[in-house]
Amino acid sequence: MTNQTLTRSFIDLRAWAKGATVVTGEGDPFLAARAQLPLADGPISAGLIALPQGTGMVAAMPVDEFIIVESGAVRIAQGDRDLTLVEGDSVVLRGGAAFAWTADADSRLLFMRRTGGPAGDGAIIPVDANAPLAPSGAPLAELLVGPTPQCRNNSDWKSDDGEFMAGTWDSTPYHRRAMRYGHFELMYLLDGSVTFVDEAGVEGTFSKGDIFLVEQGASCSWDSRVHVKKVYCIYRPA
Repeated sequence: MTNQTLTRSFIDLRAWAKGATVVTGEGDPFLAARAQLPLADGPISAGLIALPQGTGMVAAMPVDEFIIVESGAVRIAQGDRDLTLVEGDSVVLRGGAAFAWTADADSRLLFMRRTGGPAGDGAIIPVDANAPLAPSGAPLAELLVGPTPQCRNNSDWKSDDGEFMAGTWDSTPYHRRAMRYGHFELMYLLDGSVTFVDEAGVEGTFSKGDIFLVEQGASCSWDSRVHVKKVYCIYRPA
């Protein structure tokens, strides 16, 4: 799977992270030991956090950020709350969040953050992949090839302006023609598989355990022939 330089597309984040160059700056490694995914300038950035074995303290998150554990594990403590995150677990760290972290071994997290949004309240919000799902809207009928799928959703968190959000979604199989994404979406597949084809003809199939990003402005089709369930983080400007 290859992301075309001149075409906004889908990006295999696990594959990208393997070759990413981590730049370590001053301060706590949670904020300073990072590699940035090359994205168009704008409010969304994404990339890799390379946590070394050890402990640290974040005095305040600068903005709202979604993180998912790509490998290893990290413990996050805020007041009386103590969360242990293992591979595939994810949380939203609100702007202003202060916390201590512990990694018993080198661990790698993937992040998606949004700048310029409403001020955060300092909360830490886990994404519950096992939460009950409620029926939600289906893809546009004019884009579907075949039956309309049954889709369900649970939103664990949404920003005050409704533009940045995280949760869990599932669907019965469906095939959708290419559409232009007006949003960024990071996805972690909990079940099933899906094949994308972008406007340059690049094809990629993602399966259970894969973590990937569809860029805002990409034009991609969707073809899932089995039940799909995913954790998502979306930035959709109003």
